[in-house]
Amino acid sequence: MAVRYDLHGEVAVLTLDNPPVNGLGLATRRELSAGLERALADPAVVAIVVTGAGKVFSGGADIKEFGTDRAIAEPNLHSLIRQVELAGKPVVAAMHGTCMGGGLELSLACHYRVAAPATQVALPEVKLGLLPGAGGTQRLPRVLDVETALNMIVSGEPVASELLASLPGQKLFAQIVEGELLAGAVAFAAAKGHEHAGGAPLPRVRDLKARHANPDAFFQFARNTVKAMARHFPAPAKCVDAVEAAVKRDIDAGLAYERELFMALMFTPESQALRHAFFAERAASKIPDVPEDTPLRRITKVGVVGAGTMGGGISMNFLNAGLPVTILETTAEALERGVATIRRNYEAQVKKGKLKEDKYQQRMALLTTTLSYADLAGCDLVIEAVYEDLGVKQQVFGALDEVVKPGAILASNTSTLDVNRIAGFTKRPADVVGMHFFSPANVMKLLEVVRGEKTAKDVLATVMQLAKTIRKTAVVSGVCDGFIGNRMIEQYSRQAGFLLEEGCTPQQVDKAVEAFGFAMGPFRMGDLAGNDIGWAIRKRRYVEQPQMRYSQTADLLCEMGRYGQKTGAGWYDYAPGKRDAIPSPVVEEMVAKHRAGLGITARTISDDEIVHRLVYALVNEGAKILEDGIASKASDIDMVYLTGYGFPLWRGGPMCYADSQGLFNVVQTMKAFARNPLDDAGFWEPAPLLARLAAEGRRFTA
Repeated sequence: MAVRYDLHGEVAVLTLDNPPVNGLGLATRRELSAGLERALADPAVVAIVVTGAGKVFSGGADIKEFGTDRAIAEPNLHSLIRQVELAGKPVVAAMHGTCMGGGLELSLACHYRVAAPATQVALPEVKLGLLPGAGGTQRLPRVLDVETALNMIVSGEPVASELLASLPGQKLFAQIVEGELLAGAVAFAAAKGHEHAGGAPLPRVRDLKARHANPDAFFQFARNTVKAMARHFPAPAKCVDAVEAAVKRDIDAGLAYERELFMALMFTPESQALRHAFFAERAASKIPDVPEDTPLRRITKVGVVGAGTMGGGISMNFLNAGLPVTILETTAEALERGVATIRRNYEAQVKKGKLKEDKYQQRMALLTTTLSYADLAGCDLVIEAVYEDLGVKQQVFGALDEVVKPGAILASNTSTLDVNRIAGFTKRPADVVGMHFFSPANVMKLLEVVRGEKTAKDVLATVMQLAKTIRKTAVVSGVCDGFIGNRMIEQYSRQAGFLLEEGCTPQQVDKAVEAFGFAMGPFRMGDLAGNDIGWAIRKRRYVEQPQMRYSQTADLLCEMGRYGQKTGAGWYDYAPGKRDAIPSPVVEEMVAKHRAGLGITARTISDDEIVHRLVYALVNEGAKILEDGIASKASDIDMVYLTGYGFPLWRGGPMCYADSQGLFNVVQTMKAFARNPLDDAGFWEPAPLLARLAAEGRRFTA
């Protein structure tokens, strides 16, 4: 049953019991409606309490029902809210844990609301490109001041119940219940039941007024603010419109307008992309052949080999989560530099008010350093973060295999190398896995978990759960050169180089891609990461895959010593101590000279061509990755690019974007690119999966 019906004396208690978040799907709505009717029909019941089982009141509507017949099947959420509002006996919402979205909208229909301390209250629909669609924009401004309500609706962020209860004039909560919530709610409901037994009218939020002293000026200010902060997302501005209607229209007109805005937003590409990303993040943790109840290995102590930029950043993730970390280096000087960098990072957070001094000291107290592999013997997980060279990795894993206890997980932070070969350096390949963090490792959300052919299922399950502990979005990749993200970005970078040869400047390419929504264009990204990293990969390619063509401009750049920000010069020039990318006449001269040497006359290239050559290069390689089984689903590829490569969130990731354009259209555009005689022969041959889906009128994602 999705709703439990219990009698506590003369109070009926309806408990939402639909794990994991007591979502208000069709079955739950039907049972709650039936429970309300039963309680209202029972003369022995004087009041009704609605609460949630487990740790939450309700996380809101079932997002899986959006756009389906089940979302509007009766009783839909609007009908259920109306039923609660019209009830002839007091209905009390007993809120705890989390009360969000439709759960909050349901509680606003109740006659009274009581809450446990620290209940997180929110209307997060804006994060899905929507606005609250079941009265939230109309009722919340009637129980809180308009500015607070609008801030909650536009941000989607949760606010603690006791903070809301302390606001002057608030009518959201009748009581914050200290102690046992249900007992307090039942006692409160019984008292209200007797109070209204004589026919005194029940309070309804719809009968309150939403007021603001200067609404025209306030709402114009709010529009200007959200336009500046969320220019790619239509939902925040529509939230402002809806809350304005709560102030300026009667409740029924406001509700109708809210519904009109909600339905329009449902079909925007931005909302579709955000909902795709929401599901993709949750789906990423599910591995098809690894059962959800797989026993996990216990991780209480972590070792990190290497105290450089990556090793220090990786260590901070575990220190932040309260896990002891031991860092190993080859010299005392390297250890000192690494620890000093960690301290500087934490001290910067303290200075900005993002971290309290005592927390900083607690985290540093969890950190130990060593020059001896023997000191890693007791670790449950050891992560290697050394130079990207297979010979160096062999030395490290051979040493770890000798000293680290049986059952410990041995992980490599490699970004491109063969995890199967690395596992082969040990006598325990089942315990070896790739954990590819992205730089800066203490900031970037993405963690590529690389599954070797012998990686044990419990190792995978443990690492995926550990990723949640350290607040990373983990995506499983199979073994190939570059895994998911870097394998795809290589093709993107190849196209960027070809664009230079054909007539673009680095700043033109970057500007076009950043206007599309990328956080950073390919040339600024290269300067940030270090152009020498790509150079090393290309040198390996020239030996292993001599048939793969690259623009020579990147090699020429590195031969000039222009490795990027770390050398003060890359594709751009950089002033000492600054990161502002300044177009470089030296680079433009180098590119022009190289172009002339190839006999190419520069042509004018549109921003649209630039964007789609780069993005469709990602899409085509992504399709190959799916067909090769490196990624298990297209949404995993999208999560890699949304969380690790700065792909615009409102476009949903490269595979989602391709779906939005229509795969037939993607293939036709690629065929047009293939007619360019200056492009690499065969580059734009559609991947078999892409060609097949396009021919069948299908999509990468359901």
